[in-house]
Amino acid sequence: MSDKTILVWFRNDLRIHDNEILLEATRKADKILPVYVFDPFYFKITLFGTHKTGSFQARFLIESVTNLRETLRTAGGDLIVRFGNPADIIPQLAQQYQVSEVYHHREVAFEETSISAEVEAALWKIRLNLKHFIGHTLYHKEDLPFPIKDIPDVFTVFRKKIERDSDIRPSFETPATINVPAIDDAGEIPTIEQLGLTAPADDPRAVMRFIGGETEGLKHMHRYFWESDLLKTYKITRNGLLGAGYSSKFSPWLAVGCLSTRELYWEVKRYEQQRGANDSTYWLIFELLWRDYFRFMFKKYGNQFFKAGGFKGRAPEVSSNQQELFEKWKAGQTGMPFIDANMRELNATGFMSNRGRQNVASFLVHDLKVNWTWGAAYFEEKLIDYSPASNWGNWAYVAGVGNDPRENRQFNVLKQALEFDPKGEYVKTWLPQLTLIPGKQVHTPFNLSPAERALYHIDEETYPELAIEAPWKIINQKSVTLSHG
Repeated sequence: MSDKTILVWFRNDLRIHDNEILLEATRKADKILPVYVFDPFYFKITLFGTHKTGSFQARFLIESVTNLRETLRTAGGDLIVRFGNPADIIPQLAQQYQVSEVYHHREVAFEETSISAEVEAALWKIRLNLKHFIGHTLYHKEDLPFPIKDIPDVFTVFRKKIERDSDIRPSFETPATINVPAIDDAGEIPTIEQLGLTAPADDPRAVMRFIGGETEGLKHMHRYFWESDLLKTYKITRNGLLGAGYSSKFSPWLAVGCLSTRELYWEVKRYEQQRGANDSTYWLIFELLWRDYFRFMFKKYGNQFFKAGGFKGRAPEVSSNQQELFEKWKAGQTGMPFIDANMRELNATGFMSNRGRQNVASFLVHDLKVNWTWGAAYFEEKLIDYSPASNWGNWAYVAGVGNDPRENRQFNVLKQALEFDPKGEYVKTWLPQLTLIPGKQVHTPFNLSPAERALYHIDEETYPELAIEAPWKIINQKSVTLSHG
């Protein structure tokens, strides 16, 4: 009798720890065939005119796939890598290696689920089954205290009920050995240039150099929890703007599955047992719950999260010159230093703080009155940690068309700048042309007199005027802050 082989199709689960499809395949089959496909769909130009995957994200992905191959080889296995349409490649490999079944983790955003459906349909033509697993969330869908269609539209209601009535499952064990069939051609991992992009330059002002892969993700978790002991102050420091230690920075590894959310949860619990629980240890779990929530909401509402009206069906007002304002926002040339500094950091490094993301989104939607989906699509290209549900869910939230019970989620950007960058250090890091402006005055160059502008060498070429006509409206807005990102 011939050996049974199961094809394991890796997507956003680029790890061997807490990976149910990998463990289940090693238990059910004599051999497994690990496969990763670089799909050209993710490297095209979108309808918004943006790259679907930007250079920082692409480099991180290449590093992650490379590390997965190395990790599998260390365990006795290998990783087949191909470039092309998964609906063509997966069935072809399944026939070539006489595979009996294909495993993969289910996604929630409509583009990803459409790709799964195409692969499933192609496999059915050759009488093979695509088995779906759930492995991207802290809480398993089957353990929720309500069906997906009845998930509360308000996060606090969801959180309280799930914390009371549901449990988080243990992490899956890591396979000790991985047996693969004789592989004729494992394939080359493409370079970033072969994916149609240019290798990004590393800016020395970046909070850190994010290196893709499970190995680096686990190292970062160990450093953050145990070596630096930064978890104990997470809630206090998480709204920082400069340096590697102000927040956890786990999001890039979570986005492509180099780190498991469950693994993080149980590491927090181990930390609490050894070093004590506090508001900060809970708050990291709280943030992981937001990731779960948006994934479940995407399951509930589907592609409504990608529409200007969201699932509420009421799109925010937009300006007649929104294209011009959008270009200023993208380039960090709005004339509002706190916004511009954050956008320039994003463009130069692929990363932006949680606090920055909330402010630039609010400013684009509520002050500049630009279509929020444009901003979400721009983040999709630029963010190294882009994840569909978290990105589009958060943008819809700020725009008031998603999971926010309030009618207006507008930030007082100037008040936020003065609170979180009181000395202007962050702004001056990313806008060095404003360095001569003393202290907190750097946040309001539009209030400088002509003599002061001359003294500090500020003119329209050095730094633009505010892109909106009434800056006092920003100063006088009621302050509203968010707790997630």
